[in-house]
Amino acid sequence: MQAISDTMSESPHKFNHIYHVLDAADFPLSLIPNIHRLLSATPQRSKNRRSKTDKFYKDKSTSLSFIITRSDLLAPTKEKVDSLMPYLVQVLRESLGQVGKDVRLGNVKCVSSKRGWWTKDIKEAIWNRSGGSWMVGKVNVGKSNLFEAVFPKGRSEEVKISELQPTTRKARPKEGGPNSVQISQSPAEESERPVFGHVDSEEAFEQNAVLSESSLLPPAQPETAFPVMPVISSLPGTTASPIRLPFRKGRGELIDLPGLSRGNLSSYMREEHQAALVMCRRLKPEQHVLKPGQSLLLGGLIRITPTTPDLTFLVCAFVPLREHVTSTEKAIGIQTQQRESGVPSIAIPGAGERIASAGKFRLKWDVTKRRAGPITSPTAVGLKVEKLPYRVFSTDILIEGCGWVEVAAQARKKQLEQDIALDPDNSISDGDSCTEGIARERQDIYPEVEVFSPEGEGIGARMPMNAWMMGIGGMASSRRGRPRQSMKGAKKREKLERRAE
Repeated sequence: MQAISDTMSESPHKFNHIYHVLDAADFPLSLIPNIHRLLSATPQRSKNRRSKTDKFYKDKSTSLSFIITRSDLLAPTKEKVDSLMPYLVQVLRESLGQVGKDVRLGNVKCVSSKRGWWTKDIKEAIWNRSGGSWMVGKVNVGKSNLFEAVFPKGRSEEVKISELQPTTRKARPKEGGPNSVQISQSPAEESERPVFGHVDSEEAFEQNAVLSESSLLPPAQPETAFPVMPVISSLPGTTASPIRLPFRKGRGELIDLPGLSRGNLSSYMREEHQAALVMCRRLKPEQHVLKPGQSLLLGGLIRITPTTPDLTFLVCAFVPLREHVTSTEKAIGIQTQQRESGVPSIAIPGAGERIASAGKFRLKWDVTKRRAGPITSPTAVGLKVEKLPYRVFSTDILIEGCGWVEVAAQARKKQLEQDIALDPDNSISDGDSCTEGIARERQDIYPEVEVFSPEGEGIGARMPMNAWMMGIGGMASSRRGRPRQSMKGAKKREKLERRAE
């Protein structure tokens, strides 16, 4: 991260804008903590209407926006992704910690380079803002795809190479003496002088583009209407150095920076399965039932084991790994490679010795209203959640760079009331997803699962998206209207009725 900060400090532009690219597949695990402070960016605007919008650091102003890319993995249509925006902003706010409580977060965009969702708005913003626009994020979050989708290609006429390489104005010696100089002050010459220096040809541009040993920012490429874009690959580290593409005759440029490390889960996978770790398309998974004493295996590499006794859990894995439900004893043997089984595993030999607990995660979000179905629907039975004899809790288990697993469990209300009363006023509601009530004070009443992974890393949790109930998993049935009456023979029946009268 320090190298990226040092690279941005060499920016030739006074105004810079950072696009922090986040992956929708494991959102918000790809968030870089304290990115504002690390890159000396303007802090997020608070809810105070008098809060400042600009901050200069070493005579440069740097602002920041969040872009959640690959949003087509969340929902099949643009309208459904739009409905998830309040949920995504709330999750991002919680991930920012204490800083996120009082900020506006009006700079969050959710895009899909594959489908072309909202990329046009970002392209227009880059063109109108000018200055330096920087793509910052971890590896395999979709920066190169986004870079190609939002770069303003073909927006201006072909420019000359002579307008690209910045040079200092050289003084011409007078004929009268070697030490005296003469600088032309002709208005015509000053108006014809380009913003950048003069280079006669592309060969001269390459000769003059000499980097110093301490320089981290390479020279910009020659400006063309349709430049060569960065290589798009599922392999991490494809962007080895910053890629600079200027536009508007050098008034602005888009820079793609190398991705930061995103965990080492792929290093424990066989080489032929590493490409399948990245979710490339929207999944329609199957919902599994975990009875007491059972666990869920994902590719033989990750294990989810309920720790709350006498409870049945529902799990739905939105990951491109093969899932398998088996007894906990058998799952431990398969994951640690101490037991032979017909269950396929993508782990390399010796990975079982590095398996460790990533922690215990509580299902602390109440999703009873969303999971109860027609019982609480106002168009059906219409019962209130408070009258139901049970509660349904849920959470999303995140796997870094891979996806998420939705986990839900139903607990009896009578047992919960013996521990602590639910507080219905303490709620978070965002329209399409999340919670009706979160119990406070004691934490041991929630259902709990434990996750095991290599080195115990790459695992997180977030507020549930309820992707399965939203129909992303294929469960929610579309409401059909009353079928239209057939009009076959209608005119004939009208004639017969008139004759009968």
